[in-house]
Amino acid sequence: MLIRAGYDIGFTCEHPVPMLAKLSVHTSRNKDLRTAQRIFTTPDVSLYDYVDGFGNICTRLTMPAGGLTISCGFVIEDSFEPDRVDIHARQASLAELPDDVLQYLLGSRYCETDRLMEMAWGLFGHVPQGWGLVQAIVDYVHDAIYFDYMAARPTKTAWDVFHERTGVCRDYAHLAITLCRCMNIPARYCTGYLGDMDLPAIMGDMDFSAWFEVWLGGHWYVFDARHNFPRRGRILMARGRDAADAALTTTFGLVTLSRFEIYTDKDRLG
Repeated sequence: MLIRAGYDIGFTCEHPVPMLAKLSVHTSRNKDLRTAQRIFTTPDVSLYDYVDGFGNICTRLTMPAGGLTISCGFVIEDSFEPDRVDIHARQASLAELPDDVLQYLLGSRYCETDRLMEMAWGLFGHVPQGWGLVQAIVDYVHDAIYFDYMAARPTKTAWDVFHERTGVCRDYAHLAITLCRCMNIPARYCTGYLGDMDLPAIMGDMDFSAWFEVWLGGHWYVFDARHNFPRRGRILMARGRDAADAALTTTFGLVTLSRFEIYTDKDRLG
């Protein structure tokens, strides 16, 4: 399937503000692009890209006084197959983990494994290792958290989500990631596009989405604690230890979000 996706995001500011944006499709999906992917700004400003250690394309620019708009649109080919499920996927021992995977067991900015370790083992210590353990964690987070856009805030951590029991997709992901790491399952944060094309009805205004991946049986598998069933049509933009590594925009000064339009739908030619 060909999927048309993109965004139009506006910011205002009083003074020039440097910005780091991770608003491009992840390098692992570059081969699937069927049109050019170019970021436009209004007014036009200079920008350049580099690739960080997680394979994220990072765009550097400086927002002029008054602000600017960032926009991009593209068409990408996707199998539109549901997230892969393998109930027999085995949990690796720590000695078996590749060196680059080991970092996804450690605590991070939004995933405080030290604060949730005892609780995690109390809840899941009796569950057999492997796919079933991850699914038990996802079931718990899905049932425990109430989705509420008004409960979102940039400082909210897994510990906060566990106690407040409300949040958005990134909060579901952070809590599930933390509980997986507590149970010695490497887990990493992902963000990108996830439209409503595989659902019977539109869920609401389009937004970027967050999910997570776990390392089982020598592979990374997608899990989604907010939806808790295999989805179709994910387009990865950024990944990392948590949202601090995969923030879609980071500004180094005071700015205000003035417009936020995201779209993801089936391309008319696909």
